[in-house]
Amino acid sequence: MKRHLAALLLAGTALATPALALDLTSMSEAERAAFRDEVRAYLLENPEVIMEAVAVLEERQAASQVAQDAELVKANAPDLFADENSWVGGNPEGDVTMVEFIDYRCGYCRRAHDEVAQLINSDGDIRFIIKEFPILGEASLISSQFAIATRLVEGDAAYKQVADALIKLKADPEKSVLQAMADSLGLDGPAIIAKMDSGQVNDIIAENRALGQRLNISGTPTFVMDDMVLRGYMPLAQMQDITAQLRAE
Repeated sequence: MKRHLAALLLAGTALATPALALDLTSMSEAERAAFRDEVRAYLLENPEVIMEAVAVLEERQAASQVAQDAELVKANAPDLFADENSWVGGNPEGDVTMVEFIDYRCGYCRRAHDEVAQLINSDGDIRFIIKEFPILGEASLISSQFAIATRLVEGDAAYKQVADALIKLKADPEKSVLQAMADSLGLDGPAIIAKMDSGQVNDIIAENRALGQRLNISGTPTFVMDDMVLRGYMPLAQMQDITAQLRAE
């Protein structure tokens, strides 16, 4: 009974009103030592209390993160959803917008690619935006430069073809490899390659990186769906569930 009371008193220090809160400063050293011993003994006998407290803390932190992400999305909405430098696919008039920050050399981006495509194609009412976000080294940067240059030189349809090819490319993106890719797709490889290291291309990448930094994005894939920031790979079923939840709100 005394140990149960000690645990309740411990909770009271954090949760009680000021009038009921336990004032440890009014205790003598002996009383404080006895109190600490009782609390420790109670927790050792009932360790599940610690796990319950951790679960509550994690729930509160998750809720706080969701709220913070929503504010960040709101503050950066024009750059996320109305950026003329990003490819837009799916249904341009869709009732749900999905933005993906992608790195072509990222294993999880590659794993997600077909499932994202399946979601977009099977749903039919999702506006899909790709943000080039190369963060895994030189090969990532070159791949994004090639994709962006393709869009600037050849247009949106060619960009999508190249993006789909780059996400599956196993070889290093050397110029000869990129030229062969352009040739296989009927694109002007020399013009695209000449455009890759231009200020226009690098400015787009820099803007995407700055946007990612403002949104606290440090890995790929990262998805933004309406006002939610979803970090990491998600299986198709989870993406479908989130889409349904957004429509139900």
